[in-house]
This record gives sequence, structure tokens and C-alpha cells, in this order.
Amino acid sequence: MEKLILVSHGSFCEGIKDSVEMILGPQENIHTVALRPEQGQEDFEKAFKSLIEDDDKVIVFADLQGGTPANTISKLIMKGEPYQLYTGMNLPMIISYINAQMIGQPEDYAQKAKDGIINVNELLSNIDDEDE
Repeated sequence: MEKLILVSHGSFCEGIKDSVEMILGPQENIHTVALRPEQGQEDFEKAFKSLIEDDDKVIVFADLQGGTPANTISKLIMKGEPYQLYTGMNLPMIISYINAQMIGQPEDYAQKAKDGIINVNELLSNIDDEDE
């Protein structure tokens, strides 16, 4: 089974999952692991590993490159775990993942995350320029 695990500092991963489910409905194969202030790396790793079964294919979306959640998963990958890790998690990235799963096609999650960043003022300025 393929699992998407969202990891973050604090409750960001839980909040973004809530937003995804508000838009697309319940998502049984999306899980979260939030690093709490009272936790260390070992606690976080234990919580992460508790979600994974032997036959799972695991994709991880993390909030921030270089932070404890992403670094913990990176260390597991360097030890041979076959996880896929992407940082810079955002809502378009997760929706892209869900859509790719529904239609059975691979997706470039990093590109979708980048595509989701739009300077709306610039976009509106261009629309105003076209109207003149």
C-alpha cells in the first residue's frame, strides 16, 4: 500500500491535512506526524515508524528542508529506507498527489509545489494592463 505521510514542526501537517479533507473529503492513506516542542528526534522517529508496515511504499512531504522532521527522514533514507522525501509541503502539492493517485499517473510533486506559488498582485496587474 502507498502511504503519504505529512511531517512538520508543530501542528502544520495536521492543519494542512484538515484543509485537504475539507476540499476533497476524507483521505485514509494520508497520515501526519507532528514534531512537538517537548519531543526530540528519537520520539519523532518512533512516531513516524509506528505508521509504517513492511509492505508500505512511503512518500513523505515535509514542511522545511533542514529541520528536524525532514532531517530525521533523510537519515532513515541514508540508512537504506526506500522512502521518497519532498520538502516545502503546500496544499497544491498534496492535491496533486491525490489526483495522481486517482488517475494512476506519476506526478512531479516538487514542480506542483512551485507552481502553487503565485504573486497575485503581479497576476492582477497583468490583467489590468490587458484591459487597458
